[in-house]
Amino acid sequence: MSSDTLDKLVVFLAKRDGIDKLVKTFQYVSKLACWHVEATRPEAAEKFKKWEVASGLSRKAFRTGRSLTGFNALRRNPGATPVIRFLAVLANSGEMVYFFFDHFLWLSRIGTLDPKIAKKMSFISAFGESFGYVFFIIIDCIFIRQRLGSLKRLKTNDEPKEETSGKISEIQGDIVMRLMGISANVADLIIALAEIQPNPFCNHTVTLGISGLVSAWAGWYRNWPS
Repeated sequence: MSSDTLDKLVVFLAKRDGIDKLVKTFQYVSKLACWHVEATRPEAAEKFKKWEVASGLSRKAFRTGRSLTGFNALRRNPGATPVIRFLAVLANSGEMVYFFFDHFLWLSRIGTLDPKIAKKMSFISAFGESFGYVFFIIIDCIFIRQRLGSLKRLKTNDEPKEETSGKISEIQGDIVMRLMGISANVADLIIALAEIQPNPFCNHTVTLGISGLVSAWAGWYRNWPS
């Protein structure tokens, strides 16, 4: 029996990343809603702000232990070539720093640890996040270039179309997935830069809101059951 939309939604929400992207959507929709009504309806803006903060803290709690993911990825499948392995070490190391110090940021914001360390933990976490995302973006760009080369070769060879159509579809699907990954990582990089080096563009509510939603929805696409 084929899966319908409800079946796929249940599978999606059963994944850790699925829940994270759903709550991230709540977080950044409420951020934009707060910005939209803060001048005209301050009471509603305050409620949206509480929703945003609660969603952000929930995501941090739910990501407990995620720092082990990068370590396990390097341990199990660091990459096929020396260049990819080197880039994977840099990318996953940055992500491990991000998730590890995010634990302390969460604990300081809920009052378990000294709230005064929140700013420092946020900076370290954001720095690791941005560092890792730069190299994840480079890795995806390298793979997209390789896939485009493979696609060109398949389209110009003399093999029957019936034999190559499946390979072409698979490569095209991988390219789309990697483009979604780049979109999410660029969006998250902008959010991280807003914490590392505050500036009018990155720290604007609309920039943060749109970046958060791009990241969330790219994650929806990548994690949605096929």
